[in-house]
This record gives sequence, C-alpha cells and structure tokens, in this order.
Amino acid sequence: MKIIEKLAEKATGSGLYGAPIPTIAFLGDSVTQGCFEVYRSDEKCIDTVFDRAHAYHTYLAEILAGVFPKAPLNIINAGISGDSTDGALKRLERDVLCHNPDLTVVCFGLNDCNRGMDNLENYASNLRTILQKLLDAGSEVILMTPNMMNTYVDYRLQDDLTKDLAARIAQRQVNGVLDAYIGAARAVAAECGVPVCDVYAKWKRMAELNVNTTALLSNYINHPTREMNYLFAYSLFDTMLS
Repeated sequence: MKIIEKLAEKATGSGLYGAPIPTIAFLGDSVTQGCFEVYRSDEKCIDTVFDRAHAYHTYLAEILAGVFPKAPLNIINAGISGDSTDGALKRLERDVLCHNPDLTVVCFGLNDCNRGMDNLENYASNLRTILQKLLDAGSEVILMTPNMMNTYVDYRLQDDLTKDLAARIAQRQVNGVLDAYIGAARAVAAECGVPVCDVYAKWKRMAELNVNTTALLSNYINHPTREMNYLFAYSLFDTMLS
C-alpha cells in the first residue's frame, strides 16, 4: 500500500525534511478506542476500563516505529465506545476527513449487529457510504473485521446486569448474526475495491481449533484482551505491506 511507501520515504534523509508526515486514522467503536474490562458504575449502569496504551492502534504505531524509526507518524484515534456505522457516518467529516488521513482503518459490526438482522441492510449501506467518502477524499482505506463476541456466559461474570448483557450478546454470535454482518462487510469492501484485514476469520479459525475465544475477551463479552490487540496490529501491518 502507498502508506508504507510514504513511511519509507519519510524515513530517508531527504524525505525526513521534505516529505509530509503521514497520518493514519482509525474509525471504530470501543475496541478501537481502547476499552477492556467492564464494571458496575452504579445500580443500573455498566462502565468500561479505558486503556489506550494497549489499544491496537498504539501497538501498530510501535511496530511502525520499529520498522521506520526515523519516520514521524500522526495517529488519529476516532474510535468511540458504543458507536455504530450510524454514528460514524454522522461524524466522519468532523473526526476523520478534516485530518486528511493518508490511510483510514474502518472497523464496525459489534454494535451494529445488536439491532439484529433487520439492521443488516442499513449497516451495509452505511459502510458503503463511509468507504466511498474516504476514497473520494483521497485516503487509502482498510476495512478491518472485528473479533468474535462471547459464545456463552462466563462463570467469572458475577453481576446479574453483566450476565444478562453477556447472554443477549452471545445469542448474536451463536445464532450467526455477527457472521452475517461480517459477510456483508466483506462484500461491501470488495464492491468498493477496499482491502480487508480479516481478523474475524482468524478468530473463527481459533474457534474451529477448540480455542476458548470467550476467554480471550477482557470483559468476557466483546472487548479483546490486551494481548489479543496485537493480533489486530500485526494483521494490519501485514495488510499494509501488501
């Protein structure tokens, strides 16, 4: 991808002073923002632990700094916890396009699928518009698929409110709702000519190998552990090299 060429150019002697500093934007939900464990904040609300130092965009920046130590890089984290493609489309100009990114990584589906199969067409339409607007603005784009969600209610979830949330979300995973959303995302990316960083396929492969993928979620619901965020980062780096 051109972003790798831009970083390589910026790392050279003449490019260090003469080439623009590359910018990579990340548009997504809580996983993109850097959310991990959840806890009860009051009687009726569940809150989350924010830890941007271990988010996948931070890990990717570390990888790129190791490969191109002389090249400065701007990172725009436009991930918002709880967001879906509806919200992303509304804030695309404000949070991403105004920064003129060289590359934008788009990752949605975990929250969109909570509205069931009736929302699938809306999700695909929103995603298509987001990708096209980014391409029209001159940004390279990678569509990244998300992690799997929980497949059962883990015994470590002791709070009734959290257990109820986990039970409802597990149904989207077990009943194939999230699978359908990811399939739609892949189809939209192909239609728009956008490369797919298919992290979801890697999670599904682990599940086929009898890996307990729910145990790889820091909240045992939908946020990957800090270690599993490296899977996103290295998969993105591999996609960028193609």
